[in-house]
Amino acid sequence: MIGHEWAVDLLAAHVAEGRERHAYLITGPQGVGRRTLALRFAQGLNCLKPPAPGQPCRHCSACKKIELMQYPDLMVVEAEHEGDVLKIDQVRELQHSLSLAPYEARYRVALILRFEEAHTSAANAMLKTLEEPPPHVVVILTAKSVESLLPTIVSRCEVLRLRPLSIDETTKGLQTIRSVPPANADKLAHISGGRPGYAIRLYVQPRLLEQRQSWLEELVQLLASSRGERFAFAKGCIDNKEELRSELQVWLTFWRDTLIHASGITGSITNPDYSAQIKRLANEIGLNKAQFYVNAIENTMDRIDRNVNTRLALEVFLMDLPRINISG
Repeated sequence: MIGHEWAVDLLAAHVAEGRERHAYLITGPQGVGRRTLALRFAQGLNCLKPPAPGQPCRHCSACKKIELMQYPDLMVVEAEHEGDVLKIDQVRELQHSLSLAPYEARYRVALILRFEEAHTSAANAMLKTLEEPPPHVVVILTAKSVESLLPTIVSRCEVLRLRPLSIDETTKGLQTIRSVPPANADKLAHISGGRPGYAIRLYVQPRLLEQRQSWLEELVQLLASSRGERFAFAKGCIDNKEELRSELQVWLTFWRDTLIHASGITGSITNPDYSAQIKRLANEIGLNKAQFYVNAIENTMDRIDRNVNTRLALEVFLMDLPRINISG
């Protein structure tokens, strides 16, 4: 993995010393490495030829199948799309599978991704498994934060909180582990905000970088657009809720960069290729307004996640934006 050595060492020690917990919760922002850490742990639990206690070889048949999430004793459960709901039927099907003995491994591992998306009934159903886990099962949940989950869920898990890495650490990791050229690695480290999983996705899928630039260009154009043009934009982009959420997430990085500039902080920004536009915007609106727009876009994303009328939520946000030309 890139970074998070403390978490790797902790989990490896649990395996090496036979202190595996029945449930783990790995939290952090999307792309920080939650799923990768969970899969490495599953490999460490079931590796056929560990080079050291608790360390997966990543080359045996078990490690390779776990890497591809095609291992018979690994069950991966998640909402169909990011932002959708994890349903109780999915949890009940998982519980049935966990009641069976492992096919070939020491442990059956249940990996439940983005558990903050679980319906209340699904979360309550999962609580029963966490309270009375079968002896041959390890459950791994991932979520944005402990605050996004029921306290009763959190209290029954070993919690590992992953945070974004420094830009330097992410850059070096991309070069060392993924052989990314230095200049490209530095750019990806900034754009990902120190989230190595997201940086790797951007590297292996160049179209994501093109999409990011397109979304940022749309934001810059909208800032200079009329009310009617903003309404037309809102009407035209509500059909694909998942893509809209991704676009708003990119916009959020732009507004956070604007807040950084407006506050006078000299730290790194996420979008250095838009530093001129960000600086002009920060100088024009000031600190208080920059904070207002960061909060506004976060609230808009939250409303969309809670299935509030998507078009209305987006229109309200767009109408609040200043009208300013920063593209010159």
